[in-house]
Amino acid sequence: MHVKFIMFREDGNRRDYLIAEGTTKIGRQSDCQIRIPLSDISRRHAEVIIEEHSATLRDLGSANGTFLNEERVFTDEFLEAGDRIVIGPVAFIVQIDDDPSDAEVLAIHNAAMSGQALDQGGGAVGTSKHVYISDEDIDPIAALEELASSADHTAINADEDED
Repeated sequence: MHVKFIMFREDGNRRDYLIAEGTTKIGRQSDCQIRIPLSDISRRHAEVIIEEHSATLRDLGSANGTFLNEERVFTDEFLEAGDRIVIGPVAFIVQIDDDPSDAEVLAIHNAAMSGQALDQGGGAVGTSKHVYISDEDIDPIAALEELASSADHTAINADEDED
């Protein structure tokens, strides 16, 4: 199972985070594999568990909550292709085994930015605004490249801005 979290910068640039098999912690503490050093993020905010045929999202008792498709996560939730995860001001789109396609990921992002949700056929349903991190939140937004081993860390920080 190949799982990516995709984040878009306010300027439209895309960042992909490959989620390794096992447990990936997300938070502002330095030992998290995806580090988001913002005050809205708990030290250990959430975790993703990737097993052979499943991906699960778990909130770790964060103060501000973890949201999956606009619903606050209180129990373990299975992730599906095209899901949207919001942690503080950061939003990710889940891509599993290249589903949804890159074009569909962009459509999901654009719909979220315009305040609309998409149905499975790509049509807009409802109105829901996700908050995407902007250059004003972290100047500039940056991401370290996905590192080779699962013990390595990926940070969203102001130190680097590489593709």
